[in-house]
Amino acid sequence: MDSLAVFGLLLLGVVVLTPVADRIGVPQPVLLTIYGLALGVVPFVPAPDLPPELILPIVLPPLLFATTQATSLRELRSAARPILGLAVGLTLVTAAAVAVVGHALGLPWAVAIVLGGIVAPPDPVAASAVASRLKLPPRLVTILEGEGLFNDATALVVYQLAVTAVVAGGVTVTQVGVGFLVAVLGGAALGLAAGWLARKALGLLRDAATETTVTLAVPFGVYLLAEEIGASGVLAVLFAALYLRTVATSEVTSAGWLLGRSVWQYVEFAVSGLLFAFLGLELTTVFGTTSLLGDSQTLLVGGAVIAVLVVVRAAAMFTASGLAGRRARRTGAATPSGWRESAVVSWAGMRGVVTVATALALPVTVEGGGPFPAREEVVLVALMVVVVTLVLQGLTLAPLIRRLGVASDADVQADVRRLQRRITEVALEQVRAADDVPAEVRAAVLQQYEGRLGYRRSLEGLIDGETRDERIGEALRELLGRASEAEREAVLEARRRGEVSPAAADDVLFDVEARALRYES
Repeated sequence: MDSLAVFGLLLLGVVVLTPVADRIGVPQPVLLTIYGLALGVVPFVPAPDLPPELILPIVLPPLLFATTQATSLRELRSAARPILGLAVGLTLVTAAAVAVVGHALGLPWAVAIVLGGIVAPPDPVAASAVASRLKLPPRLVTILEGEGLFNDATALVVYQLAVTAVVAGGVTVTQVGVGFLVAVLGGAALGLAAGWLARKALGLLRDAATETTVTLAVPFGVYLLAEEIGASGVLAVLFAALYLRTVATSEVTSAGWLLGRSVWQYVEFAVSGLLFAFLGLELTTVFGTTSLLGDSQTLLVGGAVIAVLVVVRAAAMFTASGLAGRRARRTGAATPSGWRESAVVSWAGMRGVVTVATALALPVTVEGGGPFPAREEVVLVALMVVVVTLVLQGLTLAPLIRRLGVASDADVQADVRRLQRRITEVALEQVRAADDVPAEVRAAVLQQYEGRLGYRRSLEGLIDGETRDERIGEALRELLGRASEAEREAVLEARRRGEVSPAAADDVLFDVEARALRYES
C-alpha cells in the first residue's frame, strides 16, 4: 500500500503540475523535481522502494525510443559534427576534468574517474523536454536532443570501466580498449539486428495493437540483451529505433502508425513526468539519510565539481562557435551559430536520471569484502550536481533564451498546412492519371480529393494570406471544433439508441476524433 500511495501522489503531481508548468513558463521536469523534493519532506510520505539498478532498465529504453520518434536520421546527420563533439568529445573532457579536480581534492584516481563518468552526461529527457517547450530554433533542438541521446553511451562506458577498476583493483589498457569496442560496436550491431528483425515482424502483422506491442517490446529487449553481453544498451536502443524510424514506415499500417504515435507520446509524457517527480523524492530521501551533508570537504568537492561542469561546457561551446565562425568566414559560408546560441547550449547541460541512477547503483563493497572507497561522498556530490543544475539551470534557461532573443519564430502549423496541400495535389494527380479503374470509381475519388484540395487552399488563404488575422484562425478552429463535437454526439447517440453496432460506431468515432485532433493543432 505504501508503494501504491507514493505512486498515486507522484501521478497526481504529474497531472496537476504539467498544465501549471505550461502556464507559468517553467520547464515541466524542473517543476516536477521540485514537487518531489517537497513531497519528500512530508512526514507521512514513505521513502521510495525502487532498487537503483532497476531505474535505468525501466526508464531509459522507452524514453530513448520515444525521443527518436520526434527526430530523423537526416536531422542527426546534418548536425553530426556538433552532436559527436558534445556526446563524445565533451563528455570525455568533462569526465577527465572532474576526475582531475576530484583527485586534487582527495579522492583516489579510480574513484575520481567514477565520479567523472557519473556527472559527465547531461540528461537526455530533461534536454528534450526543455528544448521542445522553449521554442528553440530547430537546429539547436536537434543538437541538444542528439547530444542527450548519445552521450549516455560514452559516459556509461567510462563509468563501468572505472567501477571495474575500483572493485577489481585495476584494469589494463587492453581491457579498456576491448571494453570500449564491445560496448560501441556491439551495441550498434545488436541494435541494427534488432531493428531488422522488428521490421520483418511488422511486415507480417496487419493489426494495429500487435504492431504497437512489437515496438514497445523492442527497446526493452534489445537494451537488456546488450547489457547482458557487455555492449551499450543505450546505443542498441538508439540504433534499433533510428533504423525502424527510417526504413520501416511501409511495414506499419495507417492504424498502427496512429496508435503507435499516440502510445509513444503518452509513454514519454507519463514516464518522464513520473521519473522527475520520483527523482526529487529520491534526492530528499538520500539527503535525509547521509551523514556527510554538513561535511565541509564534501561540500567543497560538490561545489568544485559543479563549477567544473559549467566552466568546461561553456568553454567548449564558445571555443567551438569561434572556430566554426572563423571557418565559415574563410569559406564564405553562413556562420552556423553565434555567441547567443552558444550561451543557451552551454547553460542547457542539466543532469538528471542517469546521474542519479549510476550514483545510487555504485557497489557497496569491492573484491575482498572491503567497502567501496568514498562511496557516500561520491553519491552525495552527484546528487548535489543534479539538484543545482536541474533546478537552477532549468529555472533560468527560459529567461536566458528570452533575454538573448534565441527563441524560434517558425510557424510549424503553417508548414503543416503547406505540406497537407502539397500531398493532396500529388494524390489528385495520381487519381486523374488512373485510366485502369471504372469511371464512376475515379469520379468519386476525384470528388473527394478535389473537395479536400479546395478546403486546403481556402484554409491557407484565410490563415496565411496577406490579410492574415489571428481572429480568423481562432474562429475557424472554433467552428470546426463545434462541428466535430456535433459529429461526436451524433455517433454516441446512435450507439446509445442501438441504431448501429458498437464496432461501427467506434470506427466512425475514430475518424471523427482523428480529424478533431488535426483541427485542435
